Amino acid sequence: MDCDHDVQALSDVDIHVYEAVASQVLEGGGAEPAALVHATGLTDEDVRRSLAKLVGHGYVVPKGAGFTLGPHTFEVEY
Repeated sequence: MDCDHDVQALSDVDIHVYEAVASQVLEGGGAEPAALVHATGLTDEDVRRSLAKLVGHGYVVPKGAGFTLGPHTFEVEY
């Protein structure tokens, strides 16, 4: 797993998915893929691909049936 936390390696789609995860986590709990598809307006495939990249970089971590935030070194506005 590559945990170099290079935010510049993330695409706009990845940032959008990360923001959706952060929003859902702050609302209480984890973010499930189906809810992220709904929140982002992206396809299931795009969300899953982005989640894999975010997990690979350590920004998002699996939690139960969903995801939560991992350690991060940047802030997002949503």
